[in-house]
Amino acid sequence: MELCSRNHFAPTLPWQAWSSFTKNEEVYPPPFRNKESKFMKCNVTILAVVVVFSLAASAGTISGKVSGVSGESVVYVDTIQGKTFPAPTEHPVVDQKGLMFQPHLTVVQVGTTVDFLNSDKVAHNVFWTSVGGNKKLTHNLGTWPQGEKRSFKFDNPGAVPLLCNVHPEMSGYIVVMPTPYQAMTDKTGNYKIENVPDGSYTVTAWHEGAKNQSKPVTVAGDSKADFTLSK
Repeated sequence: MELCSRNHFAPTLPWQAWSSFTKNEEVYPPPFRNKESKFMKCNVTILAVVVVFSLAASAGTISGKVSGVSGESVVYVDTIQGKTFPAPTEHPVVDQKGLMFQPHLTVVQVGTTVDFLNSDKVAHNVFWTSVGGNKKLTHNLGTWPQGEKRSFKFDNPGAVPLLCNVHPEMSGYIVVMPTPYQAMTDKTGNYKIENVPDGSYTVTAWHEGAKNQSKPVTVAGDSKADFTLSK
């Protein structure tokens, strides 16, 4: 690689590097394009190769099918030892409308704050008896009228069964994921988790009323994992 004057490399943006890589031509970096620049043109062909390969980070997909149950299931990459992920800033909304939790199933990442609304003309309550089967994490948000909301931050992974003590026929679920790598199945049970870094993981399938199933999966490009759940 040819050096610029003053022993500096001219800064090159990724798309410029790609252009140089494909056309094998010299470019002027943006700050130095005028003819009076004291900096020499730099051949960025070698730099382009580095940039192109760095942009192509190793990541793949996990796809497959969940069978043995009907309706939506959730498939996710379980806790990764020594790895944490920033919590999303957006607040998902669970509404109480038509005497139902809408949506019935909500999937969030650990650390997410969920807003619970009441769009019905009657008062509603939200409580849960456990998180991930841990009954010590039971919580009651209270009862509130139409138009108001209550919020809660979920810091523990696992399934959260939503209930209303005013209307016992109401039920729903929030599934709190330990990682951002998750997907819900379609109506036929197919799923696809994208942008999973290459590596070895434990992947778990969850379905309301069924026993979880986990299996080891090694991601190196596109990987497959099928699950058969039972109640």
